[in-house]
Amino acid sequence: MSESNHHIETREEVMFFDTDCGAVVHNLAYLRMIETCRTRLAAKLGMDLRSMSETQTFPVLTRTEIDYRHPARLGDWITIRGQLAEWSKVRFICAFEMIRESDQRLLVTARQTLALVQMPEGKPLRLPAGWPGPAN
Repeated sequence: MSESNHHIETREEVMFFDTDCGAVVHNLAYLRMIETCRTRLAAKLGMDLRSMSETQTFPVLTRTEIDYRHPARLGDWITIRGQLAEWSKVRFICAFEMIRESDQRLLVTARQTLALVQMPEGKPLRLPAGWPGPAN
């Protein structure tokens, strides 16, 4: 993990279920790895799974932009770097890089836009005052 509350690093090993018949990672597996990183980043920012469940307030993905630069393969270890890149009163953007550990090759870059929603009504919410707090 990085030193800032606005950044995080996670690691994933490419498993059989992440790959296609050519042992190359398929596009949905990259998104699953990004989702794990984003969920852990959200927890650092005060939106952990338990509190979201209790308050029924969830960050909802509204947009994903992803560039697949180089393929990962079965058995590769990938570092996923996530950061809170931008935020306003009603939305926030997280940016991600996925790097193969063996050669430090940049495999994927992505940006995701999210908004807070109160469930079960599906009511959009403003981000809390003072969020996300200091970067440390």
